[in-house]
Amino acid sequence: MQTEHERGAAPAPPPRGRRGRRTVLVASALVVVAAVAVVGALGLGGDGAEDGSSAPPRSGSTVPVTRATLTERTTVDGQLGYGTEIPLPVKSTGTVTWLPAEGRTVERGGTLLRVDDRPVVLLYGTLPMYRDLGPTAGTRQGTQQGTRQDAGTEGDAQDKGDQGRTDDTSGAPAPSGSPTPGGAGAGAGETGGTLRGMDVLQFESNLAALGYTGFTVDEKFTDLTARAVKRWQTSLGLPRTGTVGVGDAVYSAGKVRIGHAGVRLGSAVTEDVLTYTGTSRKVVVNASAAEDSWAVRGAAVTVGLPDGKSVKGEVASVGKKATAPEEGGGDGGSGAPTVPVTITIKDQKAVGRLESAPVTVEYVGRERADVLTVPVAALVALAEGGHGLETADGRFVAVKTGLFADGRVEVSGSAVREGMKVRIPE
Repeated sequence: MQTEHERGAAPAPPPRGRRGRRTVLVASALVVVAAVAVVGALGLGGDGAEDGSSAPPRSGSTVPVTRATLTERTTVDGQLGYGTEIPLPVKSTGTVTWLPAEGRTVERGGTLLRVDDRPVVLLYGTLPMYRDLGPTAGTRQGTQQGTRQDAGTEGDAQDKGDQGRTDDTSGAPAPSGSPTPGGAGAGAGETGGTLRGMDVLQFESNLAALGYTGFTVDEKFTDLTARAVKRWQTSLGLPRTGTVGVGDAVYSAGKVRIGHAGVRLGSAVTEDVLTYTGTSRKVVVNASAAEDSWAVRGAAVTVGLPDGKSVKGEVASVGKKATAPEEGGGDGGSGAPTVPVTITIKDQKAVGRLESAPVTVEYVGRERADVLTVPVAALVALAEGGHGLETADGRFVAVKTGLFADGRVEVSGSAVREGMKVRIPE
């Protein structure tokens, strides 16, 4: 009798059926896992963190849409220094016999340089020295008589006596029965007249500020003014003439800082004999002529110093002439034309000891007040174009963007409201 093996009988079918069912089950499980993964990647099916399911939570954090003021700030390069050096308007003629050191500060009454061993003195004012100041012919005679009377006492006693005889309104001596020297109504240049003018007032203001008094500060150069000038000339080591030569003084708006000398000792005085600047440090920015709308006189800026500190500044002046970059410069001379913008710094102590250094200047450009804002990182690109925001529940809403500033962006749209939560993708 043949066995089943000998007859070539096939294995029983039940075992094959069990193996086939296991294969189908494994394949189905893989399909389900893949489908869940796709759903999770697409953000469908809700937030697993909220319904307590075991699905992983959506990546990224949520932030609220807030209402704020956005300010656009721009930084440009500048140079700290004392500003552009200007030639001193020295009108003396002769040989330069002494020059001050570069960087020296000269105040009112100080010596700027010496010409033919005579000091050229700094005075404060805006009107330049354009003529000699002194008593006219009629007054000069009385002054010479007064000088002879002063010879035995070095002029001090007579000066004190003159101070006691000053008239309260005119400053002229008013002895009983004698006329005012030169005549009260005589004009400048007239015989026996008194020199008058705004330049006289400016000079007398300086003379009084230096401590030489005994006259009235006005537009008339009287005999008493000449006496005060003599005392001033004595302190300078000059002859007591009572007259100030056109080259004896130079006017500036305030104290000055000496720049470079254009001549050497022993040379003749020239127009560029000596330059000067103000004594306050300032910043000069060569601003693009096409983007200088921020440079308005009085505009506030922030100056960044090399040590990382910052100080407040203010636009003081803006050049009216645009210049092209110099050839051979860092930009090859192909940059845009620029205008010089000068920025003053009120708190000079905050600058420290720096006299010259590269700095940065930050200014405010555009500003949007009371607008809806989100962090720039919250913006997403939409498939249909433009930008949008993802809400906390996985929806996407289109928005219109406005000003970008300080890491935030202005957003607007019918679906955007203050306080709504939006997601920042990781």
